[in-house]
Amino acid sequence: MIDKTTVERIMDAADIVDVIGEFVTLRKKGANYMTCCPFHGEKTPSFSVSPSRGIFKCFGCGKGGNAATFIMEHERMSYVEALKYLAKKYGIEIQEREITEEEVKQNNDRDSMMVVSAYAQQYFTDTLLNSREGKAIGLSYFKERGFNKTAIEKFQLGYCPNSRSAFTDKAIKDGYKKEYLVKTGLTIERDNGTLFDRFYGRVIFPIHSLSGRVIGFGGRTLKTDKNIAKYLNSPESEIYIKSNTLYGIYFAKQQISRLQKCYLVEGYTDVISMYQAGIENVVASSGTSLTNDQIKLIARFTLNVTVLYDGDPAGIKASLRGIDMLLEQGMNVKVALLPEREDPDSYTRTHTADEFRAFLDANETDFISFKISLLLSDTKNDPIKKSVVITDVVHSISVIPDTITRTVYLRECSRMLDMEEDILRMEVAKLRKKKLFDGTPQKKQDESGINEANVKTPAIPAFVSNIYCQEQEKELIYYMLHNGTDQLFRIPDESGEEQIINVARYIINEIRNDDLEFHNLYYKQIFQEYDQQLAEGDAEPVKHFINHMDNRICELTINLLSEEYKLSTIWNQGDKPHIDLSKAVPRAIAVYKSKIVNIALVKIGEQLETAQREKNDDEVTALIPRIITMNEQRKFFATMLERIIL
Repeated sequence: MIDKTTVERIMDAADIVDVIGEFVTLRKKGANYMTCCPFHGEKTPSFSVSPSRGIFKCFGCGKGGNAATFIMEHERMSYVEALKYLAKKYGIEIQEREITEEEVKQNNDRDSMMVVSAYAQQYFTDTLLNSREGKAIGLSYFKERGFNKTAIEKFQLGYCPNSRSAFTDKAIKDGYKKEYLVKTGLTIERDNGTLFDRFYGRVIFPIHSLSGRVIGFGGRTLKTDKNIAKYLNSPESEIYIKSNTLYGIYFAKQQISRLQKCYLVEGYTDVISMYQAGIENVVASSGTSLTNDQIKLIARFTLNVTVLYDGDPAGIKASLRGIDMLLEQGMNVKVALLPEREDPDSYTRTHTADEFRAFLDANETDFISFKISLLLSDTKNDPIKKSVVITDVVHSISVIPDTITRTVYLRECSRMLDMEEDILRMEVAKLRKKKLFDGTPQKKQDESGINEANVKTPAIPAFVSNIYCQEQEKELIYYMLHNGTDQLFRIPDESGEEQIINVARYIINEIRNDDLEFHNLYYKQIFQEYDQQLAEGDAEPVKHFINHMDNRICELTINLLSEEYKLSTIWNQGDKPHIDLSKAVPRAIAVYKSKIVNIALVKIGEQLETAQREKNDDEVTALIPRIITMNEQRKFFATMLERIIL
C-alpha cells in the first residue's frame, strides 16, 4: 500500500500537461490545452486539459480525471500502478509495506502478465549480452546488421537460447507461474502438459507500449530452414493487441511531435537502423497490416506521415491499401521510394545519416503522383488498363474527408491523367454518396462504440442514481467545488470585527443548522469530506476531490468542474454572463430547502389521507399542525424566490 502523504506528493508533482503530452500532442487554447480525444475517434478536438486545476475532460465521450486517472484509463493500469508510474517519472521514492500472500493472489491477470513480460525482457537481454551462446549467435547477428551498443541497449534487444525450454524452466524456478507464461505466449503448453519456449533459438525484439512497458515480443530465427517462420510474434493477449500497437512508438513519440512528421516503415530492423542513424521519428506496423487504430495512434502526435517503400513494385502495390486508410483518417500522406533492392535497414548501412535525410527530402512525393506513376507504368497505353488506374486513383481521393484537400488532389489528378476535372469530381461524388448510403441506416459508430454523430457530455456519471433533490444537491456541490473559497459575506463577530464567510462555509452552515442531509450518497460524501477539509485548514480542498482515491468521486468532481453550467438570464450583465454569488448561492439554498419542504408536504399529505381513511383521529390531530407549519415555510420560500403559490 502507498501511504496518503506519498500519494499527495506524487499528485502535487504530476504536471498534467506534461503527463498527457507524452501520449498526445496538446495545443494551447486560452488557459487550457486541447487535442483530439485518445479514448474515442474524433476529428474535431474536444479533449480539454486544465493545467490550473490539474484535470482533463473530453466533451465528446465524457471521460475526465486527473493525471493518475488518465494513466489508468490510457494504459489500463490499476490505481497503484499509475501512482508508481508517476512516482518514477518525477523521481519520488515510494515506501511500500510487503504485500501478503492473499494480496498477491488478488493481483489480476494483466498485472501478472506485465510482470512476466518485464522479466522475460531482462532474461533475453541478459542472455544476449552475458551468455556465451548469446554473444556468439545473437550479438554477432546484431553487430552484422550494424547495430551499435547504444541501439541494442535502447531497444532492449535480446536472445532466447536454442534449448527448447531454457527460458520457461528459469522463469518457473524464479517463481513465475506457468499460467502467465502461457497467457503471454512466451511459453507453449502441449496437450500432454510439457512446456517449451515460443522463441527458442531466436533473437528478440521487445515490443513496447506507448508508456514504455514491454507488452510483447518479436523473434527472428537465424536458421536457414525454409520450413521455419522467419519472424514470430507474441500472440494477442490482454496486454498485447497487435492492431493497437506500433513498434518503436515509445521511442519515437517525442520526435514525431516535435518535428510534426512520422516515417512509417515495415520492420523492426528498419526502425532501429533509422533511429541509430539519427532519424528518430520512425515507427513500424510489424506483425500486422496497417490498421485504423495504429493510424489513430500516429494522429495523436502528427497528421503528417511519410511511408517508406523499398524498390519492390509488387510489394508496394500490395500495400497501397494502407495509404487509402491513412487518407481516410485525414492524414497528410507522402511516399518515399528507396532505390531498387534497398530497404531502410540496408540503406542506412551504406549511407550516412545526412545522406539518408537528404535522400528522403529529395524523393518524398505526394501519394497522387506516386500512385499514378506506379500504376501507369503497367498500362502500356492500354485504354482499359488506364481506366482501371483512373478508377483506383479516384477511389483514393474519394476517401479524403477534407473538401479542400480533395479538390487540390482532383486538380492534380486531372492534369496528370489528362482527364477533365469535372468528370473526376462527379466520380468522386458518386463514390462518396454510395459510401454514405451503404449498409444500415443507423449512424456509424466507431470502434469504441460511441456514436460520434450524437455524442453528449454526461453531466452526471451513470453510477450516480437519479433521486429526488438531485439537481438541487448537484447545484450546491457545484458552487462548493467551483467557488468554495470565494468570499460571500462579511459579518461582524462577537468582538465587533468582520468575519469573512466563504461560499463553502455558508452552504455547510445552512445545511447543518437545519439538520438536513443530502440524499445522494456521492454528493453527501463530497459535502462531508469538504467540511472535514475546511476543519483541517486545507487551503485547496478541491484538490482533495480531484485526486480522490475513490475513482467515482474523482470522476464526479471532474464532471462538475468541467461542465458548462447554464446560468439563468438574471445573471446576464451586458454582453457576458456574470454571476453574483451573494445572490446566487442563497437562492440555491432556498431552492433546495423549498424542494425538501414540498416533498415533505406530499408525504405528510399522504399520511393524513391514510389516517382519515382509517379514522385515526389522534394521527389526524398530530399531522394538521405539521402541515400548517410546512405551508408557512413553503410560503416563506416562495416569497423569497418570487414564486406564486396556487
